[in-house]
Amino acid sequence: MLRLLTRVWRSLGGRLQWRLVWLKHATFMIGVTGVVRDDEGRVLLLKHRLWPEGRQWGFPTGYANRSETFQATVEREVFEETGLSVRAGRLLQVKSGFRLRVEVAYEAALAGGTLKIDPVEVLEARWFDPDRLPDEVQPSHRQLLALCSRP
Repeated sequence: MLRLLTRVWRSLGGRLQWRLVWLKHATFMIGVTGVVRDDEGRVLLLKHRLWPEGRQWGFPTGYANRSETFQATVEREVFEETGLSVRAGRLLQVKSGFRLRVEVAYEAALAGGTLKIDPVEVLEARWFDPDRLPDEVQPSHRQLLALCSRP
């Protein structure tokens, strides 16, 4: 019986095999965060409109689109939220999040652009010295900063 199942599986071909595996397993949302630094070593923080009161400051974040690399997600989200271009760098963290969410974080370097916030998602954007962050920064984002290499 096992041999028959193996032969049937192999005869399906990669595309159909992939679809069957995809249907059987959980589908995850991928949240991606970018710890963005400028040439002076400051970090970019956004005051997020939709985050809980008292914890609204944090790094640029968003969700990966289908067939988008996580590095491209960082670059797209930062641009959409701030108008700034960045280059995603070193992977800082991958962890399972709440329920069916995976959280991925990268370091990123400012590449250019002019700061212009997306008022739908962001109330304010500012550069901060890593040792002088506002009290309202998400605790998990403070932990991400601790994982970063110093410029």
